[in-house]
Amino acid sequence: MAQLRVIKKRMGAVQTIERITKTMQMIATAKFTAASQRAAATKPYTEQITDLVREVSGNAPEYDSSLINGPADPVKREYLLVITSDRGMCGAYNGNILKTALQHIRACREAGIELTIEVSGKKAVNFFRFQKIDVRERYELGDTPSFESVERIADTIISEFSDGQYDAARVVYMRFISNAHQVPAVTRLLPMAQPAEADEEGGNEVVYDFTPSVEELLDELMPRMIKTVLFQSFNDAVVSEQMMRMVAMKAATENAKEFGRTLKRQFNRARQSQITTELTEIISGAAALE
Repeated sequence: MAQLRVIKKRMGAVQTIERITKTMQMIATAKFTAASQRAAATKPYTEQITDLVREVSGNAPEYDSSLINGPADPVKREYLLVITSDRGMCGAYNGNILKTALQHIRACREAGIELTIEVSGKKAVNFFRFQKIDVRERYELGDTPSFESVERIADTIISEFSDGQYDAARVVYMRFISNAHQVPAVTRLLPMAQPAEADEEGGNEVVYDFTPSVEELLDELMPRMIKTVLFQSFNDAVVSEQMMRMVAMKAATENAKEFGRTLKRQFNRARQSQITTELTEIISGAAALE
């Protein structure tokens, strides 16, 4: 009888866990849908402004800007922004990002590169505190990062990079490729990639006349592009987080169901054994009375 009570109690606990994980899966699904819509809405603009800057800068080979040219190699000082989540229950999401970030940090230290680290998300804060790695600033942008919040971060990065405080700026985040494929990435934010060189024989196929000048356009477009790319990184990170949480909670729900079925079988066997024992005792008692 005591064994039956224990099994029944465990069955109740498993059912409660199943309801919780199922609810979390539904919430993650709703958040994933919203986040993927935001990311899909901003991605075309990100791609277009990136292509535009590269095309315009390709028509201005004499244009000189630290945002494009940057300090000459080797890199001696680097800015690193690590984007994680505030909450867990999302599979290997945070673990993979932080593992990638730690590998990059160790590689920089071995190369003698001085790092300035900033983080977004409580998981990164706790991780670097445990690793005894100094973090200059922490940001909490939540599940719906606004462009204004990301813009403030980007403005600081651009300003400090332009002042020569860093030779490079990179972002570590989970890049969303598809529903079944998300990979941790270390992306260079600054200096921007050099535009493709013009063909030696024919040069650029299209020559533009710019009003205002190319320099004025690039001075305006490049900061916008950097902000947009960083904003897209945050959006990708949120989409990846919710997708991995949705998958993790679905797996947890299925495991809870399977464990519940196992406990149900154990309960039935124990109940059957108890009934058999009781019947045997009744029959034995009746035989003794005869």
